[in-house]
Amino acid sequence: MLAIILAGIAPGLALLSYFYLRDKYEPEPLSLVIRTFLYGALLIFPISFFEYVIETENLITAKTDTVLFSSGILEEVLKWLVLYFIAYRNAEFDEPFDGIVYGTSVALGFATAENIVYLMTNGVEIALNRALLPVPSHALFGVMMGFYMSKAKFTKGKKLFWIFISLMVPSVLHGVFNYLLLNEDSWVMTMIPFMIFLWLLGMKKVRRAEFLSMNHFNKQ
Repeated sequence: MLAIILAGIAPGLALLSYFYLRDKYEPEPLSLVIRTFLYGALLIFPISFFEYVIETENLITAKTDTVLFSSGILEEVLKWLVLYFIAYRNAEFDEPFDGIVYGTSVALGFATAENIVYLMTNGVEIALNRALLPVPSHALFGVMMGFYMSKAKFTKGKKLFWIFISLMVPSVLHGVFNYLLLNEDSWVMTMIPFMIFLWLLGMKKVRRAEFLSMNHFNKQ
């Protein structure tokens, strides 16, 4: 059991540490980062409940549509709500890179809880696959969500547009990820290029947020 818990926690904490330490100008209080992480982890309960209801009540019959809805949209909506109400409205969210820190914190909280459940159900043998695909993908969805949430907070005008984009972009990317994961026959030809694309796009947003934070503090 201890091995499963450690294997489940390690990838999420490693990625969260990486993104947290990239905040060079005004690191966020650990108390708020931990709080958003824990709220993200707690999302495993309502998400599991909604997925159970969807499955047992046959609310969506097509398998692909079910996955795209329950995992792609439902998970991102709930993570977005945590990010908005716990971090975005907090006074500590005071520079563009903060969106990256809190976005990945919420996403990795959920990914860590989900990872532990999967490993407890399927065995520690799949820990490497989980560490290479689902956990990093959640982190990168969090990068996207947090980046555009910062755009909403620090851009004059079009705030509702950027708020909308902060939900839509990670939801679409999550849906594509799950769709590719279902198509096991072409998995190597599709998932690996998609993950490379996701990493490149995510790190581009990270560097852009760093640049915007630098300008933000230079203007003060």
